[in-house]
Amino acid sequence: MSQTTLKVEGMTCNHCKMHVEKALRGVNGVEEAQVDLAKGEAVVSGNASREELVKAVIDAGYSAQ
Repeated sequence: MSQTTLKVEGMTCNHCKMHVEKALRGVNGVEEAQVDLAKGEAVVSGNASREELVKAVIDAGYSAQ
């Protein structure tokens, strides 16, 4: 299992944070996803590829890198 950190932009509130976490947890291979609103970061544990994680965040309406 690996850990990936993404920079997430566009989140402004706790609802945004929860929406991004839900999107990331829906990716096949994700064991856990934690989003820090203040830092604008998501830390994801599991076997999902970085590309899949970035796509999930973008599909949720935010930007990620």
